[in-house]
Amino acid sequence: MSRGREPRRLLLLVLALLAAAGPSAAELVFGFYNATCPIAEGVVFAEMRAILHEDPTLAPSLLRMHYHDCFVQGCDGSVMLRSRRGTAERDATPNRSMRGFDAIERIKAKLEMLCPLTVSCADIIAMAARDAVHLSEGPWYEVETGRRDGNVTVAEYAANDLAPPDSNIVDVKTFFSVKSLNSKDIAVLFGSHSIGTSHCAAFQKRLYNFTGAMDQDPSLDARYARRLKKLCPRAGGRGRTKVPIDPGSGFTFDLSYYRHVLATGGLFQSDGSLLHDAATRGYVEKMANASSPDEYYRDFAAAMVKMGRTDVLHGSLGEVRATCGVFVD
Repeated sequence: MSRGREPRRLLLLVLALLAAAGPSAAELVFGFYNATCPIAEGVVFAEMRAILHEDPTLAPSLLRMHYHDCFVQGCDGSVMLRSRRGTAERDATPNRSMRGFDAIERIKAKLEMLCPLTVSCADIIAMAARDAVHLSEGPWYEVETGRRDGNVTVAEYAANDLAPPDSNIVDVKTFFSVKSLNSKDIAVLFGSHSIGTSHCAAFQKRLYNFTGAMDQDPSLDARYARRLKKLCPRAGGRGRTKVPIDPGSGFTFDLSYYRHVLATGGLFQSDGSLLHDAATRGYVEKMANASSPDEYYRDFAAAMVKMGRTDVLHGSLGEVRATCGVFVD
């Protein structure tokens, strides 16, 4: 491990201790809008179906948005906020490749026509993530709602709170424990990588300079590494090339991600890190050899609901605004 990771790890360990009591008490319920906007979930789903019909590649981005929202200041919609000075969460390095902001605004605008100032951006993001999974042939699960929106956004928070793709298992577990998510939650939520693509820059270090000695990650399958090097050459491999995180099944939410990680070590170092811990490796092996996705789908639903409770604003806290992506400066 490089020395540069030590301060980050110490900070995360301190945060983990502070979070030991668990996430904030969440006043979330299933069907929060039944009385105030009973059509809310139906509207979100109808819009999502239309959005993904127009651009299926937005599904993984909208799923990722919910994760990035929840891990930075809690599930409060702050990932949508904008800054003229470039200091918002969406301006941070982990979020610069994020897509789907316009999709959330489109859903919000529709709901504002029907139920003004009622449905929060944070809840729309959570429902859109569920619908993105379901419309990618994954499970349908109930989403707790009742979140309110935050009005603070800081780029540095995103840079500090989101596990980078080159994280090892110790770092991954620390990032997740801060949010009261355990080893099983990690292994389950990483299954989100069943859909989506990545630019070469996110994993190029693993191919060409893993330890700083111009070497390759020895845990990466050699044949898979050769394929990746053809797609992402050492020189000129940081352009627009996109590589599927789960080859052969990049837009279908299924168990092939786990088979891919077990066979090759996965695309990101953080994917491969699941094999370096007994609990996470055990889950990867179990799902890789499962004959049905049913158990995984149940686990995924439970983990998403759990993550969706992270540090939420409710009651008189936060706000419900008419536009998600307002400027804060």
